[in-house]
This record gives sequence, C-alpha cells and structure tokens, in this order.
Amino acid sequence: MAKPVYKRVLLKISGEALAGGKGTGLDFEMISSVCDVIKECLDMGVQVGLVIGGGNFWRGAKNSGGKMERTRADHMGMLATVMNCLAVADVCEQKGIPVRVQTAIEMRAIAEPYIRGRAIRHLEEGRVVIFGAGTGNPYFSTDTAAVLRAAEINADVILLAKNVDGVYTADPVKDPTAVKYDTISYDDVLAQHLMVMDSTATSLSMDNHIPVLLFALKDPRNIIRALCGENVGTIVRE
Repeated sequence: MAKPVYKRVLLKISGEALAGGKGTGLDFEMISSVCDVIKECLDMGVQVGLVIGGGNFWRGAKNSGGKMERTRADHMGMLATVMNCLAVADVCEQKGIPVRVQTAIEMRAIAEPYIRGRAIRHLEEGRVVIFGAGTGNPYFSTDTAAVLRAAEINADVILLAKNVDGVYTADPVKDPTAVKYDTISYDDVLAQHLMVMDSTATSLSMDNHIPVLLFALKDPRNIIRALCGENVGTIVRE
C-alpha cells in the first residue's frame, strides 16, 4: 500500500458533489463511497477534518436572487451546510467511523460548538471532525471556511474535491481549448481570476502558506491518490 505524504488534511467537499448526478439533495451512494475512502484515510494514519458546502440545498445570495437581505440568505446557506454535515456524520457512524460535528454557530442540541482545541484533540484521537455552518459569518464562502479551519488546525494541505478535475486556463465547459494546469501559484490564480476558490479563500491560503489540491470527486478514490502524492488534479502553492 502506498504511504500518505500528508499527516493532517482538511478535505473540502462541495454540496453539489454530494448530490451526485441529481444536482440537488443527497446521493447516499456517493456519500457512502466518500465515507469508505475517509475510513481508509484513517486506517492509513491520516487525520481528517472535513468542510462541506451547502450548494445542493441553498447557495445564499445566489439563490435568493436579490430578493432577500444578504445576511439572512447567507445564514440559510450555513444551515444547508449543517444538514450535509449531519448526513455525512450519520453515514460515517454506520460504517464505524468515529466522527464529531462542530458548528460555527451554536446549535448544541445537534452538534458541538466549534472549539479549536477540542477539534485538534478529536483529530489526535482518530476522529473525523466535520466543520459546519461555514465561518459563522455572512459574506464568506465555505471555501474560505475550509482555509480558515485548515489554518487553525495546522493542516498540511487542503484537498478541494469538486465537480471539476483541476484548474484550467479557462472554463473547460465553455472553451474546449482550455488547458489544465498540473501546478500553479496563488499569484497566478488571483491575477488570472481563475475559479479555484473565491479570491478571499485564495488570499488566505497564500498568506498562511497552505497548499491547495483541487481534483474531481467523481471518483472518490482520488482522495487516496491525492493523499499519496499522485498527480491528480491541480496543486496551488507558492
């Protein structure tokens, strides 16, 4: 078995990826496959923190179409992420994976409040920690939440699992001549306005020197390949 090149990772999964081919809601076959891979990561001795988006239910200001106050629309998006967190946690537990959900907004009846020291302790004890409700603040994406949590728990890398298999010179759906990068710098991502993450998340990862590896979740085993240093997706770094 190949050995992992990272000890502690922050895995960011988009809400759309959890919906599988349906686009909305939850695809439990996809979630089961992801949880199987997460269990394999733990068996390899890797500590896993997880941030999940909410776009399969609600995308804040984008879905409100300007008909809601931005802060309230974003709060709805935070609640959407928590629904995803609970679903993934439940499937993890069914598979015998020790897991804790922590939320940036307190909702003690269903999850722990986010406490950095407690999260790190859970990771050290071999538990998966799922971080919900984004940063707890409006106007920030879950990509930014992923970078923030990665910095706080001292993660070695951010594994960004999305519906696209890497970073391209242009949108590959719109431009068939777009070329995929194997590696690219934070500065180039920002200068070329490439949609790896939003600019706030990219700047935060650059300022804290955290590499970001973007790959497609369509094959969940890409997570293992990324952990073991295989050439999957695109890595963004200094």
